[in-house]
Amino acid sequence: MNGLAKTSPDLRPLARRVAFLTGAGSGIGRAGALALAQAGAHVHVTDRDGTRAADTATAIREAGGSAASQTLDVTDDAAVAAAVAAVGDDHGRLDILHSHAGVQIQGTLEEVTARDMDLSWALNVRSHFVAARAAVDRMRRQGGGSIIITASNSGVQFDREMIAYATTKHAAVAMTRQMAADYARFNIRINALCPGFVDTPFNAGFEVQMGGRQALERYVATAIPMGRWGEVREIAEAIVFLASDASSFMTGHALVIDGGESI
Repeated sequence: MNGLAKTSPDLRPLARRVAFLTGAGSGIGRAGALALAQAGAHVHVTDRDGTRAADTATAIREAGGSAASQTLDVTDDAAVAAAVAAVGDDHGRLDILHSHAGVQIQGTLEEVTARDMDLSWALNVRSHFVAARAAVDRMRRQGGGSIIITASNSGVQFDREMIAYATTKHAAVAMTRQMAADYARFNIRINALCPGFVDTPFNAGFEVQMGGRQALERYVATAIPMGRWGEVREIAEAIVFLASDASSFMTGHALVIDGGESI
């Protein structure tokens, strides 16, 4: 014996991988960040609210994971591109992009303003385009990667009185599929995450549109076949799946997790 203790390999599915996240300060984004870190990834957490991003990163480190954070407004194209590039340069690689930030604006054609539609497009489509565009060069040079675009089950069905949200979420799914077709030959997998109703503050638009919290609760109980809200944990597990080699033959897919609502 040489007196040196044998070290066990890190068998976590995302060990030594680097992830860049937007909108990860709360809700599904935060849960996804925690889950990716638990699976072994170094997670770079960004959010428009820098305090929330820092809190997520702190929670990861306190649990024994690796994380950094920064304030990032995803409507600032140059800032997004620079942040993605900096993480790739600092770590020598970028394996995972989860572009999650978005907005939910309720209303019909006559209720939604052109400014509302522009904001929906900027956050729900353009920001994903900019982040993905910044990530693919690094991923192509290193031989692959996984890009996850958060859309919604509203991207595979149509909601009443949600023209801005449904339109932009359908566009996000279409864009994801187009990017997947273009970059599959580089071993870059690009998939859309399509959650249904998960009980987070992001549902404020649907709550208004349906006439209050009680009406939304009734909808969840009666219109969703499973009769309940989704949990952030359930969506976070799907994020890890899409980021890992467990989904290595999956690209261009809209992964719907909605308790059967869109059936």
